[in-house]
Amino acid sequence: MKKLLALLMAAVLLFGLAACGGSGDDNGENTGASSLKVGAILIGDETEGYTLAHMNGIEAAAAALEAEGATVTIEYKKKIPEDTSVETNANNLIASGCDIIITNSYGHQFNMGTVIEDNPDITFVSMTGDLAASAGLPNYVNAFTDVYESRYISGVIAGTKLKALLDSGDLNADDYPNAYTENGAIKVGYVGAFNYAEVVSGYTAFYLGIKSVVENVEMIVKYTNSWFSEEREAAVGEYLLEQGCVIIGQHADSTGAPAAVQKAHAAGTNTMCFSVGYNVSMLDVAPDVALTSASNNWEAYYETLFRAVLEGKQVPQDWSEGYSEDAVCCTELGVACAEGTKEAADAAIAAIKDGSLKVFDCSKFTVDGKNLTTYTAAYGMNGAECIKTENGVTYFDESVLRSAPYFDIRIDGITEIASDYEAE
Repeated sequence: MKKLLALLMAAVLLFGLAACGGSGDDNGENTGASSLKVGAILIGDETEGYTLAHMNGIEAAAAALEAEGATVTIEYKKKIPEDTSVETNANNLIASGCDIIITNSYGHQFNMGTVIEDNPDITFVSMTGDLAASAGLPNYVNAFTDVYESRYISGVIAGTKLKALLDSGDLNADDYPNAYTENGAIKVGYVGAFNYAEVVSGYTAFYLGIKSVVENVEMIVKYTNSWFSEEREAAVGEYLLEQGCVIIGQHADSTGAPAAVQKAHAAGTNTMCFSVGYNVSMLDVAPDVALTSASNNWEAYYETLFRAVLEGKQVPQDWSEGYSEDAVCCTELGVACAEGTKEAADAAIAAIKDGSLKVFDCSKFTVDGKNLTTYTAAYGMNGAECIKTENGVTYFDESVLRSAPYFDIRIDGITEIASDYEAE
């Protein structure tokens, strides 16, 4: 459900090597298995960033295991929509001898028919899916990443820029009155795809990352009703520019919003707005305004998956990891970043890794003016308690009860605006 422009591909490949790193040397021993065939049903192809990131992860994991003596072959089914063609392609991959079949879009999971239960010797993986636990099938698993962690860090990067603008006096209410709300808060914006928990979790983490550096901010989220639409994302970016937003983040997969911010900057119509992207570096299209992008390193999961199948071990039913397993990252810092940004980001990452920083620390946000002490209303969680207290910190325990995000809480300080478009 995610698409990105082909012009980003070289940057993605470079970034995958230099910024996110890999897990190819992750305590691996020779599996001794002779071969493994992997089939992947993909919503897009290598011309869009979300799918390319999965392809890069699959191929990097395969290369790591081949270096240990295993033989891993890959077969892709590209541009497969979320309809009955999923089942057809799954059967084709089974016929070609695949040991693992991966789908990379949320809606694929609803179109598998009886393929999974009819083929108990094949491992099926639904990326971003949420049905494996309830299905009760040992050969069916879900996986995602703790990308909310890298979104929080991208917020720290944006907040560090915002603080520098305030400290220098470059951002002030006299010169930029539209950048402030009526109550004096600084405006930031966010281009959201859909109002799903995955997006809500991400934009909330981004906002809390900013607030960890600059407290006095409010955020406007406007939806596109599309995972990928350069036109819609550009239009929402322009809208947020008009609202006076100083930072514009995104959970949307084209370069539309960063390009809109860059265009305004180059034209001199708005020189007080900076961009934070998603999936890949946006520096090619927004060199003067892009700060970073929150991203994933899918190799971390795919190597775990392939190794488990090769060794005949049970694959984790709901896998989701973050910085502790190098499964998430932020892309290279842009020239627009403030001095001290890397140090601030590194300190926050270290705190996430050692557990002293919880992204959804309930003391750091309110809902209707109150801090949460319990939350059992997360969609699809069947009344499970999502709030946990550990070492004196009460926090929302995201992506632990299942891999797919379930933080769907609307916190104070964020305003959602419905899309102008029909869902696609």
